[in-house]
Amino acid sequence: MQTGTPSGFRDILPVEAVARERISDQVRACFAAHGYLPVETPLLEDKAALERGGRVPESPFQLFDADGSLLVMRPDITLAIARMAATRLSSATLPLRLRYSAPVVREESSLSGQPRQFTQLGVELVGGEGIGSEAEVISLLAEVLRTLEVPAWRIVCGSVTPLTALLDACAPSEAFRARVLACVHESDLVGLDELIEGAGMDPAAAWALHRLPRLAGDEAVIDELDDLLEEAGVETGLRGTAELRALVSELSDLGAEGTLRLDFSVMNSFDYYTGVIFKGYAEGITAAIASGGRYDAVLEGFGLSGVSACGFMLSLERLQEILGEQGESGVVTPGVRVAERPLRIAVPKGGLFEDAVRLLGRAGLPVDELRDPGRRLIVPAGDVEYLIVRAQDAPAFVAHGGADCGICGSDSIIEAGVDLLQLVDLRFGGCRFVVAEPASRAGAAERAYAWRGTMRVATKYPRIARAYYERIGQQVDIVELHGNIELGPIVGMTDRIVDITATGTTLAENDLVVVDEVLECTARLFSGPAAYRSDPRIRELSERLSELVSTSKE
Repeated sequence: MQTGTPSGFRDILPVEAVARERISDQVRACFAAHGYLPVETPLLEDKAALERGGRVPESPFQLFDADGSLLVMRPDITLAIARMAATRLSSATLPLRLRYSAPVVREESSLSGQPRQFTQLGVELVGGEGIGSEAEVISLLAEVLRTLEVPAWRIVCGSVTPLTALLDACAPSEAFRARVLACVHESDLVGLDELIEGAGMDPAAAWALHRLPRLAGDEAVIDELDDLLEEAGVETGLRGTAELRALVSELSDLGAEGTLRLDFSVMNSFDYYTGVIFKGYAEGITAAIASGGRYDAVLEGFGLSGVSACGFMLSLERLQEILGEQGESGVVTPGVRVAERPLRIAVPKGGLFEDAVRLLGRAGLPVDELRDPGRRLIVPAGDVEYLIVRAQDAPAFVAHGGADCGICGSDSIIEAGVDLLQLVDLRFGGCRFVVAEPASRAGAAERAYAWRGTMRVATKYPRIARAYYERIGQQVDIVELHGNIELGPIVGMTDRIVDITATGTTLAENDLVVVDEVLECTARLFSGPAAYRSDPRIRELSERLSELVSTSKE
């Protein structure tokens, strides 16, 4: 008989509850001292009403009420606050300074190993003027992190505006624009480069689009950004660089100097943000402890036009991890300073191993011990430490803080479904995913689909297979196998297979023929977002490998 809590939900006992209360009280006191007033929104929201403000993440936590309305347990507080401001407080005197402390419920693959219910503490500033609004909330975030004595914290800031202005000026089609935004949202810089390469764009615009999400540093980065957009033909007033300069100046005036780093890889948070975006990080944790930005379009979606809005939220659970207060997010390596330990790289064993070692050596990393690791799982090499892992496991090690960056095939990254940045196509380990069926049963799959309405497919790669069938618009039933998937259609269990192939020999030996191409894969260098934005060694390694690969290609 089940007597515990549902998976992903847990009881919080008195010792931890006291710690959470102490953290929350300190955060609320900071908010209140700056005039932010408390509000509460319902745990259940009308999904259709909420979607007027922006995309609501898909969630299994939905139900119909007695009136037939589809309700969703709130996955986010900002949309709910925006709805409240637009519908209940539209006649109030602006600006509105609102604060909240509330649980949310979310079910996403990127939250693997984390709670399904967690608590957000945050503020929203509605109706502020100019860049001063962003400066106020970022300065408030800095004050909270100082008050809590969060160790080695930093705030990284970017903006959606330069990217959207660049696409407005040079995107060859709406389809291209949508695909670029998808790559940026998925932190797939390799996929972005592939799009640019095949688009036939003006060279200056192509270079600007390549460089923009890789820009990071101090205020000098804005000069480089201005130069890129100038060469690409983006009008001065549309670039968003003036507001970034003003933001840096405002934060300096507010005494927050040294807390802000510009980094345009944070543009992956563009779901409903319309300008400045920022995230808070601390060393040792592989997820953001705070995130926020400007979201004027959300209010407009709720019918309140011409009013600005910005804010941020803190994760109570991740603050617990950082402060050593019995948190259980599963994404932290406590008490470890980046500058005091080796760079940890996940290296795939098997077919990718030798090429990975060779390329790392060419990049100047010490690899003598790595060439013959024996049975060792961790290979120390001075300022670097290598983890020998299965390629399929490398994304999990990086996403959950076991390694800072790693190498594996792009297929493993897709199948892992975790929050990672794909940095460099290393151009080895090439293979392709195909759809195959028995040669002797040509046409049988189509006839079965015609009456059944679904395609039965055996595969070891369910995410890749499902994405392919969604792309071509066919319903699919996935039969997940872990070996000898060729048997699926041979014995009549499935219609086809989706599998990886290099030469096609195994397919031919089993009377299978390729009926469609799914995607091509190569090895990638990848990193977790927090590590990439906090540890300059990862960016340096990425740049060295990119140069090596480009030289080899030429």
